[in-house]
Amino acid sequence: MKYIKTGFFFLIFYLLCFSGFSQGQLRTESAKIAHALQLIDNLYVDDVDIPKLGESAIRAMLHELDPHSSYLDKNEVKLMNESMEGNFEGIGISFNMLTDTLYVIEVISGGPSQKVGLMPGDRIMYVDDTLIAGVKLDNQKVIGMLKGPKGTKVDVRVLRKGYDDLLDFKIVRDKIPLHSIDAAYMVDDDIGYIKLSRFGITSYKEFLEAEKDLKAQGMKKLIFDLTGNGGGVLQVASEIVNEFLSGDKLIVYTEGKNQPRLELKTTPNRQAKEDEVVLSSKKRSTSASEGQFQEGDVVVLVDELSASASEIVAGALQDWDRGVIVGRRTFGKGLVQRQIPLLDGSMMRLTVAKYYTPTGRSIQKPYEEGQKDKYQMELMNRYQHGEYVNADSISFADSLRYETLVNKRIVYGGGGIMPDCFVPIDTVRLTDLHRNLIAKGVMSRVTINEVDNNRSELLYAYPDVNKFKSDYEISEKIFVKMKQIAESENIEWDKEQFELSEDILTVQLKALMARDLYNQSAYYVIINDINDIYKEGLRIINSDNAYDELLRSSK
Repeated sequence: MKYIKTGFFFLIFYLLCFSGFSQGQLRTESAKIAHALQLIDNLYVDDVDIPKLGESAIRAMLHELDPHSSYLDKNEVKLMNESMEGNFEGIGISFNMLTDTLYVIEVISGGPSQKVGLMPGDRIMYVDDTLIAGVKLDNQKVIGMLKGPKGTKVDVRVLRKGYDDLLDFKIVRDKIPLHSIDAAYMVDDDIGYIKLSRFGITSYKEFLEAEKDLKAQGMKKLIFDLTGNGGGVLQVASEIVNEFLSGDKLIVYTEGKNQPRLELKTTPNRQAKEDEVVLSSKKRSTSASEGQFQEGDVVVLVDELSASASEIVAGALQDWDRGVIVGRRTFGKGLVQRQIPLLDGSMMRLTVAKYYTPTGRSIQKPYEEGQKDKYQMELMNRYQHGEYVNADSISFADSLRYETLVNKRIVYGGGGIMPDCFVPIDTVRLTDLHRNLIAKGVMSRVTINEVDNNRSELLYAYPDVNKFKSDYEISEKIFVKMKQIAESENIEWDKEQFELSEDILTVQLKALMARDLYNQSAYYVIINDINDIYKEGLRIINSDNAYDELLRSSK
């Protein structure tokens, strides 16, 4: 029962202090639950894991609320903090598990593995005398063996092409940065591209560095890619919006039953957590005057997986007519969670308010209390209703109409951010063959083998990604090899489906090779050629007329 006292009763104490329930009501309910646990512990026919049962009780209560209130155990809290803080402790590699072998994709610059000489293409066979090759370990098991406290040592034995014997390396673990910018490069002489995968505590600093570097290369316009970005630290989203807005402009506000309309205080050095918010009746989140990209066209790319902090950025720029939003309606995650630590190291994330854009639009899509499973199916429902292929399938009530704050364009609330320019999913070329080749890792195996066998020759012939993109061609022998591997994985090679997907497969193979040869940015330099949202964003930002018309138009 000790666990219950340090977890469940701390939760009850918090609710007694901050909820609208009377102390008598909560005291009665908490006593009833505690009594039930005691009865189970004392009378149940078999042994019972009471701590686990206590966790289940907390999870069940939160499940009855909204879709984003949740309970995290100690391990889940640790993983969340690593993700948001932008670092973890380990050896500093990214890898793929292919045919039960750990293949090193990237060695993080300045990290422990690079310092001792590990290289892309190495295959780690042993970790501390434990064979990991050919024994069907999953990724999490391998990660657990390689991660560890800073300063601890791990021995690895590596198979490297060109060497008959295994190579031994002693690696001292260290803090490893987790980068949130997947790509930053110049599209042409004037247009820069930045893809942000999440809003972690280090993301604003990364964004500033990328922005500064691209401006030094001549960037005057920016494509800011938030597709697939599920959100993160609200403070970071606010700081990034600051880069684009001038003067004293509201970015976002919050409101809830027990939280009157309050606006956020921007404190750049605060150690914020995911979706945590500092609320003050005297402070509001405003755009700072020192933003470095207050001039120049901005296109923001979004899709149905862009959520939370991504929606705050897109909503603020749209409401102030500062940029054009391109893509598909965003996820619609606009609930504010307050993180409440429990005494045993676990945590409750309790929804306390909703996010609203500067015009007053709620970001959160509708939900029914206790219907989390139904809520999670909402994206599938969009697909079934045709929203991903036809903007006209989306209907908005007149009560959800709002006007932007500068050009008085019509925008809509009711959940998610509807882009200024809709881009449908191309369903024609997405065949079953294509999906199976990706799902079973066939494409990764083909490209890894090709680069592994020809790395030196490829780097000599194509010293940078731009040369590789313009001159390298996927050969017929690579497709032959892909077909052989596919058949070994019992994937039916449908010729008609292959012909439909061949163009996409060619670019994806080339992009995967570029990532292995150069870096993560190189992947996007190539793969964006078949990214319809990116291509539409590029078309708009390249055309002053198209850009200006979208910012003036009333939908």
